[in-house]
Amino acid sequence: MTEDLRTRLRAVLAARLGEGFAAVPDDADLRDALGDGYDSLTAMECITAVEEEFGLEVDLVGDDIRHWFSSVDRMHVFVTDRLEDAAVLGGRR
Repeated sequence: MTEDLRTRLRAVLAARLGEGFAAVPDDADLRDALGDGYDSLTAMECITAVEEEFGLEVDLVGDDIRHWFSSVDRMHVFVTDRLEDAAVLGGRR
């Protein structure tokens, strides 16, 4: 399931970040790798897209979004943890 989740996550991000995203490694800092292509507005669009794709709600105050949404690897951990929590607690998806 984890690789399927990573594939889905990369697809969601690619739709927002464009062709240049395909060459970005999972562990790369997106701001460094994409420069102006990953500004604060784009980051918010990616957060919203991840929420919609995985049925999650990101707390923009409580969650450290600068950390969790800075690379694909970190987003993957964030989404995986949230989905596992939802499964245990009876949440969505």
